[in-house]
Amino acid sequence: MLGTLRRDGWTRISPTEYVFFEGELVLGGMWQAKKALDLLRDSRCTLHSVTTDKDGQQGDVKLYGRALPVEDPAWLARYWDHIFALQNFRPNGPAHVFTIDVESAGYIVFSGDGMMRWLTWPGNQWRSGKSS
Repeated sequence: MLGTLRRDGWTRISPTEYVFFEGELVLGGMWQAKKALDLLRDSRCTLHSVTTDKDGQQGDVKLYGRALPVEDPAWLARYWDHIFALQNFRPNGPAHVFTIDVESAGYIVFSGDGMMRWLTWPGNQWRSGKSS
């Protein structure tokens, strides 16, 4: 899930897809999609892993950073070739592509006995405690 800031200052949560390409975390999106317009107006964003179980034993990741629009035609051509090879998809017209400059991150996981462990970056130090 992608968190952005709307024009009125409220948050927007949107599903998104990402790939790692040439060492970058990359988001692509439909041309003029609301989330893309949000990012063009205010680059701050949050990426959150999808939680599929209520006990949290699979772990939960959050990335905080800024979305940077990609404008280099040669890079975009390589990127779309990569996406086509992976997903047999290439847009028929313009599309938004952003790399994410991650400024901080967090990972948390819960165990069956009520304990939680978390890791934050920068810092890279595991912490643990009892969940309430």
